[in-house]
Amino acid sequence: EVIRDLSKKISDLRNLGVNDIIVDPGFGFGKTTKHNYELLNHLSDFNILETPVLIGVSRKRMINDVLGTTPETALNGTSALHAFALERGVNILRVHDVKEAKELITLHQTLHS
Repeated sequence: EVIRDLSKKISDLRNLGVNDIIVDPGFGFGKTTKHNYELLNHLSDFNILETPVLIGVSRKRMINDVLGTTPETALNGTSALHAFALERGVNILRVHDVKEAKELITLHQTLHS
């Protein structure tokens, strides 16, 4: 459903001459924790849209609900989900903890070089 909706919006934008498009599946926006993890598990499906994919899961309720953490203590869960997302082709991470995310990205890039 999310991919279908984004595909339509991408098509509309391209028809208007917009070429620089980034998609965000919208974690947390009107979704349950279960919906968010289902979306996360299908991140690689977004590659069909042929646009960069951005995710924003940093310190979100979907982490706290599973781990019993708070936003302030959710860094480890955030990093785990960021690594998972990068492995599935996500291009951009919206983060709260820039240093930690940069380290994660550096390690990910080293593993894939």
